[in-house]
Amino acid sequence: MNEASSSHSSGRILQARCCIVGGGPAGMMLGYLLGRAGIDTIVLEKHADFLRDFRGDTVHPSTMRVLDDLGLLQQFLQRPHQELSRIGGDFGGTYLRVADFGRLDVPARFIAMMPQWEFLDFLAEQGAKLPSLRLLRRTEATDLIRDGDRIAGVIARSPDGELRIEADLVIGCDGRHSVVRRCAGLEVEDIGAPIDVLWFRIGRAQQALAPAFLHAAEGGFLVTIDRGDYWQCAFVIAKGQADAVKARGLDAFRERIVDIVPALRPHIADVGSWDDVKLLTVTIDRLKRWARPGLLCIGDAAHAMSPVGGVGINLAIADAVATANLLAEKLQRGGVTLADLGAVQARRLLPVRIIQGAQVAVQDRIINPALKGKPTPPALLRLVDAVPWLQRFPAMLIGLGVRAERVRSPQAP
Repeated sequence: MNEASSSHSSGRILQARCCIVGGGPAGMMLGYLLGRAGIDTIVLEKHADFLRDFRGDTVHPSTMRVLDDLGLLQQFLQRPHQELSRIGGDFGGTYLRVADFGRLDVPARFIAMMPQWEFLDFLAEQGAKLPSLRLLRRTEATDLIRDGDRIAGVIARSPDGELRIEADLVIGCDGRHSVVRRCAGLEVEDIGAPIDVLWFRIGRAQQALAPAFLHAAEGGFLVTIDRGDYWQCAFVIAKGQADAVKARGLDAFRERIVDIVPALRPHIADVGSWDDVKLLTVTIDRLKRWARPGLLCIGDAAHAMSPVGGVGINLAIADAVATANLLAEKLQRGGVTLADLGAVQARRLLPVRIIQGAQVAVQDRIINPALKGKPTPPALLRLVDAVPWLQRFPAMLIGLGVRAERVRSPQAP
């Protein structure tokens, strides 16, 4: 992406066909696709770089198939990553295989465990080759420009003061705390999430961890994600119980983690203080309407996902691909109508509903029982473990999602 700032523009006004707010996975992918189509596009990213601990760092087969459509997959896989070809769970001492990505017919039959900053840096580097694309770092949207009932651009705070970006279309990709959707007055429907997550890192011991991704024990639920030289861990707690966990003390917390996964004991001291433990308040919600004239929200700005399944990034990427597929040619020819924007919601709402419904079911049938007592694997998971070919179906849901998107947007000559 061609990086710019207001100091490089004429005065404090920029103009573009499309202004994307938020340089996360949806924003960076959509920016790349629109820039690739030759559409004058600006992406606003409020931070100076992507070097933050996102925690949601799984790139699924669906996203890597999109990268393959773009001819970028092999370059992408040169970035540091680990490959997870199967997902399993330890349910109170019973290990069950849940999903086998090797059974999918896709270019990459695994989940790439890659820090999100690597993924975003990769998209930024590829986007920098596109003359129609500008990335404005350290530029934070603060309000929307209105022309009657229509949204006509974005007001932003930049290193050089206030900046106005006038655009035919504004797309909010600025996450679950979206400034765009708040300023646009879009109504949010809360689906409900009875859990929160405490994230922390633990160094890897020489011995291999048991082959489980999910660890359910009596009164506890832990996810371990391979990051090469350390484990990224997610300890699931009941909603609003973070203070109660801290009140019991750090030693009690560390012992609880080791009780669930004894192999973590050699490096449990890596959790040296509560500063090493970050709270993620889990939210599952979605907008009732994703658009109004001149404005569209996608990704977490349109539908916040639970971390269950690690599908949020990949659902956001699918939103971006569908948005480019539906709108790029129309943006090339001129503007887009509210009906055009509504077509994006119509295309993507069913996958969102299904995935959010599956996340709620996992919360209700697997996680909550583990938090309240001895975990008992559902009969369906026992069947999937016993009949290996059935592991393809959870792999499809997790790895490809529902209504997986392929790149069909145009490429500029």
